Amino acid sequence: MILYTPLSENDVFPTNETDYTNRQCVSYNGKSCYVEQTENGEYRILQLLSTDPKDFLDMSYTPGNIIK
Repeated sequence: MILYTPLSENDVFPTNETDYTNRQCVSYNGKSCYVEQTENGEYRILQLLSTDPKDFLDMSYTPGNIIK
């Protein structure tokens, strides 16, 4: 079977479900974000979940930013 997709192999076939146990959807400054908890208890933004294009211009919601 051939699968044509723009996604990487790891996105289509995840390695282990325990890798995703520390990820969750939270509200940060009134905006929904998909975050990952780090070892020291902080959260790293993975994705901004919004339908407002102006929200994506706000640098505080950039993926990789740390939330306390």
